[in-house]
Amino acid sequence: MLFKRIHHVAIICSNYENSKDFYVNKLGFTILNEVFRKDRGSYKLDLAINEHYQIELFSFPNPPARQTQPEATGLRHLAFEVDSVEQAKRELESKGIMCEDIRVDPITRKTFTFFRDPDNLPLEIYEV
Repeated sequence: MLFKRIHHVAIICSNYENSKDFYVNKLGFTILNEVFRKDRGSYKLDLAINEHYQIELFSFPNPPARQTQPEATGLRHLAFEVDSVEQAKRELESKGIMCEDIRVDPITRKTFTFFRDPDNLPLEIYEV
């Protein structure tokens, strides 16, 4: 088996409209497709960055809560590549999205920081 790349990341949100607004209007993802699956009472929203399919955003009635600490078992965080962490941080904060202090990766010497989505999922911006 030969993997080419990660195709997408699936996220289940607790409030579909809040999460849709966050990923589309605040982070700037493009909507590729939006479907309401009546039999499941669930939305599925396909999102892209620069025309590349990246995230499937799902809503389900009463999804169970999960741990969100980066060191919990499971997905640690989702990282987005940016040219300038400082500029991206300023843009996020101008939209009311709080970010941690900028850090430097001790191995790569690249800058990065974390912020959170409406369900407290850790998201990272990382310098290219």
